[in-house]
Amino acid sequence: MSSSGAARLHCDEVALGTADLAEICAIEEAAYPFPWTPGNLRDSMEAGHRFHGLRAGAELCAYSILMPILDEAHLLNLTVAPGRQGHGWGRAMLAFSLRIAAVEMGAHSMLLEVRPSNGIALALYASMGFKQVGRRRNYYPASVGREDALVLRRSLP
Repeated sequence: MSSSGAARLHCDEVALGTADLAEICAIEEAAYPFPWTPGNLRDSMEAGHRFHGLRAGAELCAYSILMPILDEAHLLNLTVAPGRQGHGWGRAMLAFSLRIAAVEMGAHSMLLEVRPSNGIALALYASMGFKQVGRRRNYYPASVGREDALVLRRSLP
């Protein structure tokens, strides 16, 4: 555990691997109307993207996927299990991801995309120093048509 929000939540910060894919898939499917597929997750892991999570005992409560690009970390996915949402797990997972990006990956900034309709995520990212730097038109599938993505970035210490 670290001195971040993870300690307050009484959980362990862990690296995730292929043995965790079924659990990640189950959370993805429960959390999103358009989840990453098992194949997407497996391909991402095989491509060398960094999977990390927060566990309370044996339960995976949140995870993130980071892709290194030169001196930047691209946050591809940050998900909190539906039963754990609204209790600080997203903030703790984002803090852990920022630390991984800066310390282990040597990144100088982090980039991510987020749906404009995801007000909770937007508020979290803004509170942790992310600023909008762009917009990707028709990026996400939606129940009707497609939804744009806001591109956010922040510098890392």
